[in-house]
Parts: sequence; C-alpha cells; structure tokens
Amino acid sequence: MSRIFVTILGSGTCVPRAERSSSSIMVRVADSLILLDTGPGSLLRMAQAGESLKEVTHLFYSHLHLDHTADFSPLLFAVKYGGWYETKKPFTALGGRGFRDFYKSLQGVYGDWVNLRPGLMNLDELDIEGPDKRHFEDFDLFSLPVNHTPQSIGFRLEAFGKSLVYSGDTAPCPELVSLAKNCDLFICEAAMPDNAPSDNHMTPSQAGRAAAQAGAKGLVLTHIYPETDATDIVADCRKAFDGSLWVAQDLMRLAV
Repeated sequence: MSRIFVTILGSGTCVPRAERSSSSIMVRVADSLILLDTGPGSLLRMAQAGESLKEVTHLFYSHLHLDHTADFSPLLFAVKYGGWYETKKPFTALGGRGFRDFYKSLQGVYGDWVNLRPGLMNLDELDIEGPDKRHFEDFDLFSLPVNHTPQSIGFRLEAFGKSLVYSGDTAPCPELVSLAKNCDLFICEAAMPDNAPSDNHMTPSQAGRAAAQAGAKGLVLTHIYPETDATDIVADCRKAFDGSLWVAQDLMRLAV
C-alpha cells in the first residue's frame, strides 16, 4: 500500500544544539521528495538520512525566519556545484507571498552562486491572507495563514487518502485547527514550556489542545527549545490530547 514517509531532519529552534538541528521535515510521497523548511543543519541531516539533494522535487517554506530558511542558499549552491547539475530534476520552491523577493535578495548577496539554469527551479507563492492550494503529480498541497509573522503559513499534504499537516511556527489560532481537521499526522510546534507561554509560539498543552480540537489521529511535537526539553513534554500535552503522540527527534522516521 502506498504511504507518506516522514523524516524529521530538524526538531529544534534557533538555539544551536548537537542533538536538535533547526526546523526541517523531509517527506517522501511516491516519486516526490519534499522538504518542509530548511533550517541550519538540515542538509547535513538529510545526508545522514541517506537522501540526495539531486532527488528533491519540492521545497515548501512556512515563513522566512533564519531557523527555517538558512540552508536554502547552501542548497542552491550545492545543486549548482554538487557534481550533478545537468542531471538534477526540476523542482518547485514556494513560500508565502514575498518569497520571490526573498530569493531576489539572496541573489543580491550571492549573485551567480545561487542562480540556476532556466527551468530548473520553479518559484511560486501562496496566499498569506486566506486558503490556497496546489495540485502536484503525487499529492495535493493546501495552506492557510497561521499566527506568527505576516508571511507565516501552515501546510497540509494529501495523498493515497492520507493527510499530513505541518504547522510551521504559530501561536494557537483557528486556522491551524481547520488545517489539521481529521488529519492522520499533525506535526506541530511546541516551542515553549507550559510554564512560560509565548504570544507567537505554542506550548505542548496548546499543541495537544489544537490536535484534539482538530480530531488529529497522531501528533508529533517539534521546534523544541532547551527550556521545553527540561519539562515533561508528554505529560503537558496529555492534558488535552489522548491520540498517538511522539516528541520529535532528529532523524526520527514515521509512516502515514
């Protein structure tokens, strides 16, 4: 039976840690290899997971903070000079509105080092004020704005009758619950500890509450700060959610 395969490349935040790279999720759907964010360290983790950038077909960015995008330029540099430029498959790179300007700013800094041959990278933007969607050969992509920055969006991938949702960074919001409605696997940030909530991130109990409200079958807590690791993440999440639960670790693999 066809399935969606998930590898957590980065389960951490902007805080450099040997055990947690910054935010990045790798998803395999049939012949598509998708990266959801590429924070610093994600390319190394991808190599450790046994996958090649040559095979990447889609890059989806939840927002433009450094801990979610910093490996985008190194990725383009590696694509161009990694030894297989002429045989690299075309790929799509997209984010919320403003993503094209973000890429232009990188060109202004790095010039030809991040300029790829015409047709190799398809740049696209999604709505940041309402729902949006794209149909790809192996899956459908849906997005909604979430409560973090003006460009922040969450993603829902559907394939083979299964659904995977990635929150990106967000505070609790109705859009996140709507996006995760009845999903099979919900990968949700739980950056801050329950005893120190933030106005632009989630805590484990807030992530659990969103998953419960959405009716998600499984929940993966990710984007974890050191102070959150020092708490009982599972117990806090279990205040609201009684479904299948994982605390993300770098290189963790799951199948949907």
